[in-house]
Amino acid sequence: MSEEGSDEVPEAENVEDADLEGRLAELEKEIQYANAEVANTRQRASRDRSEAIRYGGASLARRLLPMVDSLSKALESAEGDNGAESVIEGVRMTLDSISSALEAEGVTPIEAAGKPFDPTCMEAIATVQGPKGSQPGIVIEVIEQGYTFHDRVLRAARVIVAEGES
Repeated sequence: MSEEGSDEVPEAENVEDADLEGRLAELEKEIQYANAEVANTRQRASRDRSEAIRYGGASLARRLLPMVDSLSKALESAEGDNGAESVIEGVRMTLDSISSALEAEGVTPIEAAGKPFDPTCMEAIATVQGPKGSQPGIVIEVIEQGYTFHDRVLRAARVIVAEGES
């Protein structure tokens, strides 16, 4: 009987060892998955921080754009008067200064006049019959200048587009 009992004990130990090794392999896999998840979370957090830093000034830039528009309109209306040279020069210098500051922060105007209409960065507010010989879908006039902030559209350009011949 003692021989039978001694045979069963090593067999039970082998089964127990196999169970422990299997459990150990599972735990090692879980640790690897957890480590990968931690690394992914760190990368995501780093990317989110970078984007927050890069695009954090967007709200300020959005608030400055109406001022740029107002100065542009003042400059356009004052250029018709001959006696307002100093006003024109002051407005021009202010507008140039604001534009330079915005460009230094990554805000750039969208070039739309004479270009094909691009709905990703332009908003068509009207279509009109284009001048003779013009292609349909070309921007004829920019009503409100559009801007990008780095690679994102901050404000779409509001434009008038030439329509095809009917």
